[in-house]
Amino acid sequence: MIPDKEKIKKALKNVVDPEIGLNIVDLGLIYYIEISDDGKVRIEMTMTSPMCPAADMILENTKHFARTAEGVTAVEIALVWDPPWDPEKMSEEGKAQMDFM
Repeated sequence: MIPDKEKIKKALKNVVDPEIGLNIVDLGLIYYIEISDDGKVRIEMTMTSPMCPAADMILENTKHFARTAEGVTAVEIALVWDPPWDPEKMSEEGKAQMDFM
């Protein structure tokens, strides 16, 4: 079974940036999810800052929770800095939680 992008995103909502207290999907840290026919998943993501002290933990948790989605056989994460993250990348739900509306 080929993994479903929405199920992967749902699994990734379990990954919370501990400094902000919001999940990485609603924060807008996930830029791209590519899924191959054999269940391999490649995630392009960023951090809120290049100096994020929780980056290693967030990356490890992202890989872990992506693997929990049905059909995922392997996960590769590419950490990117372009475009840089800004609060406008947050989902409406995330903005509401952070009072950015």
